[in-house]
Parts: sequence; structure tokens; C-alpha cells
Amino acid sequence: MVKGAVIVVAAGRGHRFGGEMPKQYRMIGGQAVLRKSLAVFCAHPSIHCVRAVIHPDDTALYQCAAQGLPILPPVLGGPTRQDSVRLGLASLKEENPDFVLIHDGARPFVDFGVINRVIAEIREHQGAIPALPVTDTIKAGTAAEGKTVITHTVDRAGLWRVQTPQGFPYQEILAAHEAVKGQELTDDACVAEQAGMTVVLTKGSEDNFKITTQEDLARAELLLKGKGTDIRTATGFDVHKFCEGSFVTLCGVQVPHDKGLEGHSDADVGLHALTDALLGAIGSGDIGLHFPPSDMRWKGTDSVLFLKHAVSLVNGLGGKILNADITLICERPKIGAHRLAMCEKLADILNISASRISIKATTTEQLGFTGRKEGIAAQACVSVSF
Repeated sequence: MVKGAVIVVAAGRGHRFGGEMPKQYRMIGGQAVLRKSLAVFCAHPSIHCVRAVIHPDDTALYQCAAQGLPILPPVLGGPTRQDSVRLGLASLKEENPDFVLIHDGARPFVDFGVINRVIAEIREHQGAIPALPVTDTIKAGTAAEGKTVITHTVDRAGLWRVQTPQGFPYQEILAAHEAVKGQELTDDACVAEQAGMTVVLTKGSEDNFKITTQEDLARAELLLKGKGTDIRTATGFDVHKFCEGSFVTLCGVQVPHDKGLEGHSDADVGLHALTDALLGAIGSGDIGLHFPPSDMRWKGTDSVLFLKHAVSLVNGLGGKILNADITLICERPKIGAHRLAMCEKLADILNISASRISIKATTTEQLGFTGRKEGIAAQACVSVSF
């Protein structure tokens, strides 16, 4: 499985922004700018790990901004952005990802479309960066008697406005950064170019702007207000067959039965279906992408861990779970006596009222594999507001 990592650079002081609070910790839409940048990558199904590079003075601010996100501990940055990126890359040696994306912490509106396009290009090339073509007329000027005087018009053909994340094969960009230590280059693509790597451009997004000034912060607030309330509904489905055992785990509750359920984890079909539904609501793939059955760390794992992970991703993106509806499909066991406990368990994990959770059971009238009592299926539906 290809492993992707992200370095989110947030060690700058933002002198052009002004004020004592660094811009990456200012609030937009009730969340820190940096949290929004981190949360998108945490939720992306192709990203294995996310790490922020922060200023030594910002530890408390960072802990508040990143609270609850499934993220690696931060690493301290250096005196320049280039130093901070190099330190961040070096900190991933143990993770040894196949590719790495490097993103500015002050770009909170990066979306899956931009990320997907960069990742797709890395598979074919040594680097990729999102960019937008320059459409304004460009003038070159020089200072003269306190004024700036136009010297000529610059041909804008072939000119691009560069954004992040910038993506590269991990080992190659790490070596490139270590080779130019001490030099001052404007971005990571420059570092890659210096090393002779071929970097391609891919389509960026007008919303993926960098917050640099107070006016940018106001623009960010307006952008969020313009999006309005976003309600998303998604479904999940799972199946597990019976095996030897004396109970089955359904929706986090052990239900006595003359069989068990076979699976890499605890085979909780209810929680697996619900986890997939939540991941679907944020476009984050399925449970197998986040917790591969080939990874022995998840052998016999309590599926509550999977559900809590999905909840943290939803919450990290600013989502609020509105309701959950689960249907368990089986001839046996009967779940009526356990429904209340299941609802209370899920209410605690989802942080919603039990009145917003429905757990139902049905049979298939003795048809199919569930009708033959060979296993249990579950389907789930959730709604999430953003």
C-alpha cells in the first residue's frame, strides 16, 4: 500500500499580518486557521500521517488548535521556512512514506480536488505543484523620486501563481533539501529544480489562497459565510460470517450467542457500517483504507477505535453529526434486549442524544446467507452538517 505523508509548515511569525497572535492561530468560522489546514489532510484517504512544523513559542497555541486530530506530534521549525521544511522532512524518516506533501499552514481552504491532482501527478513525475495561470496584465516597475515608474509590460504567457501542497517522492525531496541547506530558495519546487527533479504543474483552486494580511482573514470569513450550511448524508454496509464462539459484538455491545463473528478485528458489523458511513460523509474512503486488514496492529481490535477515529475526522473538519440509523440483518441473535445499551454506547461515542440514534433489526425471511444463519449484515446511514 502506498504511504503518503504531509508536512504542514506553521513555524512563521507572519510579520505582514500584524498583531501578537500568529496568523495560523487566528480564528475563522470558530476554528484556528491551522486546524482547518491540518484537518483536511487528516481526513484524506491517501494520507498515512500528518505532522505540523511549529515555532518553539507556539506549543500551547498548537495544542489547542490541533486537539483531537489524529496527527503525529509536532516538530519545531528553524529560522527560515526552508529550514522548517527540512526539519519536518527529516522527522519522517521512521515513517518512511512513499511521497510527501508540503503545505502552508495558512492555506485553510485546500480541498480534496487539489490534493488528488497533486498525488496523481506524483505517480508519474518527480514532483507536482498546484498553480493557477496569471490572467492579470503584469507590469515591471522601478523606483524613481518616491514613485514607481513602469519600465515595461511583462509577457504573462507561461506565468503561473503557485500554491501548496507541493508533492514529491519522499526520499528524493529529503535529499534535495539536505543538499541545499544554507541556501535561500523561494519554495520546495525550487529545491526540487535545484536537484534536477522534474516538477509539473497541476490545477489549483482560487479558494486555496494564503492568509497573509488582515484583508485575507476577512476574505476567509466571507468565504465561509457564503458556503452556508452543508448537510451531507452517507451510507455504509458490512458483512461478517459466523465462526466458533459464545457471543457476537454488535454496536459495541457483546450479545450472547452460540456463534461468534469472524473478522480481522472484533467483527462488529454495526460499527463497521457506521464507520464507513461517516467516512463517506467526508469523502474519506472506507475503513479498510484507514485500518488495513493486512496490518497486524488491528488484529482483534475493538471496533470502537475505528468509529472514534471517523468521528475525530468529521469533528476536525468542523462537522456535526446529526443522526445515525443502523439496521442489523440476521435471523439470530435477537437484539431487542440490547438495543438500549447499543444506543447509549453510540450516543457517547458520537456525542449526540440517544434520541438521534436508531438501531433496528430485521431478517431476510430465511433467504440468502443471513437467512441460512451463516452470518450477519449491517447497513448504516448518517447525516452530518458543516
